[in-house]
Amino acid sequence: MHSLDDIDRRLLRLLQEEAGLPVTELAERAGVSAGACWRRIEKMERARVILGRAIDIDPRALGYEVRVFLRVVLDKAASHAFDDFLAAARALPEVIAIETLLGRVDIRMDVVARDLAHYQEIYRDRILALPHIAEIDALMLVSELKNSARLPI
Repeated sequence: MHSLDDIDRRLLRLLQEEAGLPVTELAERAGVSAGACWRRIEKMERARVILGRAIDIDPRALGYEVRVFLRVVLDKAASHAFDDFLAAARALPEVIAIETLLGRVDIRMDVVARDLAHYQEIYRDRILALPHIAEIDALMLVSELKNSARLPI
């Protein structure tokens, strides 16, 4: 674990709120010089505390009105079931997240679709064609009340 001081934590909080802040404004808000701010950010990037910067895109603004969470149990008797499944699932552009889990469920995936008919097409033609599925369960998102990747720094 990388050792962080109060200024590093302040910078991380500010970057979590608004990743695109210019260094000069970030430095001003953090109460440090622009040079010190830049050096601290570079140090945290080298230490892999900061893995990158991202933008948030509203899927609905691009026509994706449906989001479904799939819970998948794999046929673990098949050799390379995880590797085969993950390689095929990663190739589906509508699958926006894949997570492996411990417990009864092996994989959790997030799938986006334009509407229910589009989701049914994705599910029937592509999801069910993925290798080594023993069970699959779908949960459709109704409303999102909180979605934050921000850490309590």
